[in-house]
Amino acid sequence: MNKLPKKFVDRIASNIKKYQRIAVTQQKSDVAEADTVTLVKDILAEVFGYEKYEELTSEHQIKATYVDLAIKIGGKLRLLVEVKSAGAELADNHLRQVIDYGAHQGIHWVILTNAVEWRLVRIYVANQISHEEVCRIVLADVNPKNEDHLQCLFLFAKEGLTIDAMDAFHQQAQLFNKFTVSAIMRSEPVIALVRREIRRLFPDLKVGNENLSQLIENEVIKRDTIEGDKAKEAVTRIKKAVSKLERAKASAAAKTPPVAVN
Repeated sequence: MNKLPKKFVDRIASNIKKYQRIAVTQQKSDVAEADTVTLVKDILAEVFGYEKYEELTSEHQIKATYVDLAIKIGGKLRLLVEVKSAGAELADNHLRQVIDYGAHQGIHWVILTNAVEWRLVRIYVANQISHEEVCRIVLADVNPKNEDHLQCLFLFAKEGLTIDAMDAFHQQAQLFNKFTVSAIMRSEPVIALVRREIRRLFPDLKVGNENLSQLIENEVIKRDTIEGDKAKEAVTRIKKAVSKLERAKASAAAKTPPVAVN
């Protein structure tokens, strides 16, 4: 977890309640999108710490149009913000345009918000453009004394952006997730460990590694953690980690001097 700057924590404590009330009021009133853009700009400045007149702009042109808001630090474009009206429900199709803008500009991160809900999204550009939601907050639910809430808010804040906290958070999320845990549970060392424990507790029960593996994969673990690209990536990541450990072990063994025999 990030060590949160006192300035950031104090700013959240001082301003969050005010904007929670305003955002909910605008949501109930179903204000126009232009009014929501104004509110989002205020939140980005007073809650998330950006300089309103130096780092936030609605005049950033991409192709033949302008994005709702762009965040620039030191004159360099860092984040794009897609804003929908406070009364609108956010949906994935709202991201299409801003993701296309981000990919066109070489920007890896975008925010989708209606002032009430905030989503931080990572853009991938490979054979095709894709995206992944990394963090989501509902402003009205934020408790400024809750450490987990503060850590999430920090990803949207200027202090977090300047130290690339969102990238670090994303990397950690890729390692610690249901796909990684599922792959570890299905690995040979864990299967063998479970089998040994079963035999210790129930000596008369005969269980083979293959049967246990099939039981865990088919009936214990959720199917969505086994199938798909993310599941395959997790398996590959674990295989690489195992290989790295084995290489380090072999290297350490090679460097260990032989024991002298008298």
